[in-house]
Amino acid sequence: MSMSKTFGSTLIIAGTTIGAGMLALPLASAGLGFTAATLTMVGIWALMIYTALLMLEVHQHADKNATLHTLAHQLLGRKGQVIASFAMMFLFYALCSAYIAGGGSQLNDKLTNWMGLSLAPQVGTVGFTVIIATVVSIGTHSVDMVNRVLFTLKVIALAVMFVLLMPHVQAVNLVEMPIQKGLIISALPVIFTSFGFHGSIPSIVRYVGLDIKALRKIMVIGSATPLMVYILWQVASQGVLGQPDLMASTTLGSFIATLSNILHNPLVSQSVSIFADLALATSFLGVSLGLFDFISDILNRDNQVKGRMQTALVTFVPPLCFALFYPQGFIMALGYAAIALVILAIFLPVAMVRAQRKQINTLLVGKETHTTTTTDKEIKTATYQVRGGTPALITVTSIGILIISAQLLQMIGVIPSVG
Repeated sequence: MSMSKTFGSTLIIAGTTIGAGMLALPLASAGLGFTAATLTMVGIWALMIYTALLMLEVHQHADKNATLHTLAHQLLGRKGQVIASFAMMFLFYALCSAYIAGGGSQLNDKLTNWMGLSLAPQVGTVGFTVIIATVVSIGTHSVDMVNRVLFTLKVIALAVMFVLLMPHVQAVNLVEMPIQKGLIISALPVIFTSFGFHGSIPSIVRYVGLDIKALRKIMVIGSATPLMVYILWQVASQGVLGQPDLMASTTLGSFIATLSNILHNPLVSQSVSIFADLALATSFLGVSLGLFDFISDILNRDNQVKGRMQTALVTFVPPLCFALFYPQGFIMALGYAAIALVILAIFLPVAMVRAQRKQINTLLVGKETHTTTTTDKEIKTATYQVRGGTPALITVTSIGILIISAQLLQMIGVIPSVG
């Protein structure tokens, strides 16, 4: 198992996670105060890493090329497969549409401002999609290489942001208490979606191979990196602005403008803007790679050029059309993103692990009583099992139900909406 693949895969997980959604975190958690926001983040991170490890437990008994489509069918039957596939496609197409619309308009701005070209808005959108689609279609290795470059630039932009903001942090702003207790519930869906990387796990398993030890390291470090970055970002943004200013910044634009005004430094908005562009690109790479491998599995396409071209069309043309012809649609779809992610990152891993543990127990009992002629090879005694047993599975399922409830209650206006 090459160190290079481990390192590259860790960056793909981190790059997929640290998306443009990170910029919404201070707005979503403005009413919580720093301590409550940080504790909530650590809790959500622990939840996501636990379910990622559940996914690895499921993967170890399957073919290394298996995607969620295959795994769900093996363990949950046809119904489970349909639910898994729908949640995956809904979430990933919605995210890809959002990234294409966002990335396209950013690319258009750059071409207009830097090169003085006056282009139709569709040009940037199509151009951005073609660039990312090409990288993804070549394969995980090319995604890995491009992601490394973008991730490095993203870290530089982040470092500039932090260097500019940290001297202005005021400790008094960081000890503010939550304005309303209910806001913690409201912030859950936004914070939860900021830690979503589960759709990329099958692509990473395919790339790295079934080396559970290396994969565990990739998942833990790859998701802990965003956690550290998010906490630093909360220190910087909440420490500089404080609750009243943050609560007043209703949009990302007004939040960045407020930061720039307070510091009298145009570099702030420039570094935030560059970071947002790069964050969007690395997230889009990770998400579309997961979608590409998933669709390749559903359509049963081979790895030859023709097969990959067909997969690429099904992966990128629908979200591109969405972004071009119905841009309001993905905003609506993103409202449901947290619900689809709960199904994908909590309910499915829990259901699949339960089914698998049951199967293994049945086989072991059968072998002990000699009622069946099961060979050791067939049993494939569990080599890796996530700790916590049934109580842990029940706990994470309950949190999943809470996140979905929070999203639905915000939609119908029962609790305040944030971010």
